[in-house]
Amino acid sequence: MRITVVAVLWLVALASTALVGAFSPWWLFLTVPLLAVAILGAYDLIQRKHSVLRNYPVLGHLRFLLEALRPELQQYFVERNFDGRPYDRDVRSIVYERAKGTDAEEPFGTERDVYAVGHEYLKASIAPLPVPDAPPKVMIGGPDCSKPYEMALLNVSAMSFGSLSANAVLALNKGAELGGFAHDTGEGGLSDYHLRHGGDLVWEIGTGYFGCRTKDGGFDEQEFADKAAHDSVRCVSLKLSQGAKPGVGGVLPGSKVNKEIAAVRDVPLGRTVISPPYHRVFSTPRELVRFIAHMRELAGGKPTGFKLCLGSRQQFLAVCKAMLAEGTAPDFIIVDGAEGGTGAAPLEYADNLGTPLTEGLITVHNALVGAGLRTKIRIGASGKVATGSDIVKRLLQGADYTNAARAMMFAVGCIQAQRCHTNRCPVGVTTQDARRARALDVEDKSLRVQRFQQSTVRSAVQIMSSMGVHGPDELRPHMLCRRTDPVTVRTYAELYEWLRPGELLDEPPRGWAEDWAAADPDRFAV
Repeated sequence: MRITVVAVLWLVALASTALVGAFSPWWLFLTVPLLAVAILGAYDLIQRKHSVLRNYPVLGHLRFLLEALRPELQQYFVERNFDGRPYDRDVRSIVYERAKGTDAEEPFGTERDVYAVGHEYLKASIAPLPVPDAPPKVMIGGPDCSKPYEMALLNVSAMSFGSLSANAVLALNKGAELGGFAHDTGEGGLSDYHLRHGGDLVWEIGTGYFGCRTKDGGFDEQEFADKAAHDSVRCVSLKLSQGAKPGVGGVLPGSKVNKEIAAVRDVPLGRTVISPPYHRVFSTPRELVRFIAHMRELAGGKPTGFKLCLGSRQQFLAVCKAMLAEGTAPDFIIVDGAEGGTGAAPLEYADNLGTPLTEGLITVHNALVGAGLRTKIRIGASGKVATGSDIVKRLLQGADYTNAARAMMFAVGCIQAQRCHTNRCPVGVTTQDARRARALDVEDKSLRVQRFQQSTVRSAVQIMSSMGVHGPDELRPHMLCRRTDPVTVRTYAELYEWLRPGELLDEPPRGWAEDWAAADPDRFAV
């Protein structure tokens, strides 16, 4: 509006001066900017939206300019290599270097304060082992699964088409196909971009049941079965909650729901889509376990599980009791940490709800061990996994494999501009703007995804060898240390309680007994 007003008044002034014969290029050069500033200042004085501009016309706009530039100024000129958020420059640099296939070494030693409270380190062995030629994989599939799948130690975490551009999805999937690892579709449906290159898929179903949705928003069994039969779909996952926003549904604005996205999600064109915070298909732990088993049947015996950001330990124990009572269990559980990413979430949720990955992962692992279920169920860990040491720490804390979302975004060119929710991603990763998305070259970025995953898993395997273990099965909690005060270091074996197999069934320890007794397989108690 301001530009329109200035343009109209400029044309009026130009016409007036031409009529009186006072027009000249020099007059135009000097007068027009002054006239524009005067008009802007007058508008600032009479507008009622911004108090700063009413008191400081024209100059007040500098505040908004600096505010808009603040993330870039912070990232490039203020923050140190090791203290940026959500990912510091050191971590981003490692991902970029590995994705490009260049060295990720640093000279002159660590910049981190290894005596700071909270600093963690892995124990190195005096007798390290040779690094194996091939990285280990994890077999996913319990007793009721007829089509098990070998999962890599690092995979692409859940990111939907719609949140990501078509080119980003294509690059991630082709990278997964090249590297032999899995690509989680996110809850936004199974699109052609997920299927085009033939990479292994974990098809995620959320509360909106996108891609297998009835007209009234329910779960369409036949459509699910038809799509789950696709050769590229290797596992199916029911999303219960997401780390960055547990307990709240997503919103996809109608402006983003174009013809293509509407078809993928089975939703009306141009209409805002709201994912409910809860599932229609179950309301109790027992119903959840039964539905997981039903999904596995519909999927032809493919591995089936669920993803959650842990909240109540008592509620998860109720799910464990339901598994025991029903005699069936999911093939895998993905634990999403509260530090996980998202395209958009309320700040209060991102900052204050959900359990961080370390505590959530250890709790889920211990609950399954204590209930005698751990040997049947694999655990995936998702939440700020970006380096080989991140993988090793999560395996040591109870995971069997890991997933990464934002690190994979870095591999396809993300610069942490934090504009994901605006549809104006500067590098074409999180946008539906075709002009912006074309900047992301699928052939180049798919190779970067493959190289990043391969190098990071190799790093994890090398770290394990340096710790004197042959593989993930030999990692133990005492191998990870944390400084708890300036003069005290404790291992994870000392910091956390670790249950014995079946201990909850025999004699629950004091710290677990109350929650175990209160856990009810027929209701989610608060």
